[in-house]
Amino acid sequence: MAMKIRLARGGSKKRPFYRIVAADSRMPRDGRFIEKLGTYNPLLPKDSEDRVKMDIERIQHWLSQGAQPTDRIARMLEAAGVLPKKERANLKKAEPGKKAQERAAKKAEKAAAAEAPADE
Repeated sequence: MAMKIRLARGGSKKRPFYRIVAADSRMPRDGRFIEKLGTYNPLLPKDSEDRVKMDIERIQHWLSQGAQPTDRIARMLEAAGVLPKKERANLKKAEPGKKAQERAAKKAEKAAAAEAPADE
C-alpha cells in the first residue's frame, strides 16, 4: 500500500481548513484516511502557533513506515525540524511567459527598425 502524508480539505466555501492525514495514495483527497496527524488553518496569521498543529511522533512513525509526504507537508515538516531542508531551485520562476516573450521580441524588432533609418 502506497502511503502518503497529505492535506484533506474541510471547511466551507472560501474558508479552507485542512487535516493532516496519513492515507492510501489511491484514496480521494477528502476521502478515506487511516489516521489524523494534525491540522492546518491557512486563515490564521503566519506567526500563530495554532496555524499548524502536528503530532510529530506519529508523523515520524509513518515516515519510518515508508509514507511519503506531499510537497506542502514536506515544507511544514522542514519548518518544524522533522525533515532536513531540501534545496529547491525554480529556475523558470523569474522568466516571463511565452506571450510576454513574444511581445518583448516584437517590441525589440520595432525599436531596432525605428533606429535603423535614423542612423542613415
